[in-house]
Amino acid sequence: MIKTILIDDEPLARDIIRYYLADHPEIEIIAECKDGFDGLKAIAQFEPDLIFLDVQMPKISGFEMLELVERRPAVIFTTAFDEFALKAFDVNAIDYLLKPIEKERFDQAVKKVIDKNKNDGNDTSELLNTPGNPAQRSRVVVKVDRSIKIIPTADIHYLEADDDQVKISTDEGNYFKNKTMSFFENTLDPIQFIRVHRSYIINLNQVLKIELKEKENYVVLLKSGLWLPVSKGGYMKLKAALGI
Repeated sequence: MIKTILIDDEPLARDIIRYYLADHPEIEIIAECKDGFDGLKAIAQFEPDLIFLDVQMPKISGFEMLELVERRPAVIFTTAFDEFALKAFDVNAIDYLLKPIEKERFDQAVKKVIDKNKNDGNDTSELLNTPGNPAQRSRVVVKVDRSIKIIPTADIHYLEADDDQVKISTDEGNYFKNKTMSFFENTLDPIQFIRVHRSYIINLNQVLKIELKEKENYVVLLKSGLWLPVSKGGYMKLKAALGI
């Protein structure tokens, strides 16, 4: 038996999936959730083999929810996004279903799940490291103990490489995300955020001044009073961004 959870803020969308699944006794619905917060709790509690996940939901998106899941089940996305918008994300999910969902197309997706025998071969890590989710340009979602923190990108002072994580510095303190610097460099708004060093990405709105420390080695002063190193390439990008 394949255990599944339906995560969608639209009751009608969940009703349709439930109705279609009646023809697939191999799959058992163990929970239904109306948003990503409830989805996270249900996944942690029930450890499903599969989830049907809406992309656009209130509070946090389906992609943001998946970033916070420790044990990732197989995923079938259900979304109103058109096919072209989804190609950037169509990497390792089992499948995606466009709303309104057609029965024949639904059955095809479910067959993939059954053929793959639960989670085998359905790692979503590459999917989640693919830039392109519009929400990722305006906010970063992190897990703090048992709660979820949504950080507007405007509140970020800088990001720093920290072993296999990235430290996100804000007025409220530091937070950590299991992502790479390259991911944030390619995801955050390039007009606002500049990678000035292999270990640092800064928010241009936080810059007070740039100084030459020694030959071809620069440092930048942020409003917080912190000095950060700037590489030669980072200095050129910073100059261009600031128009100097």
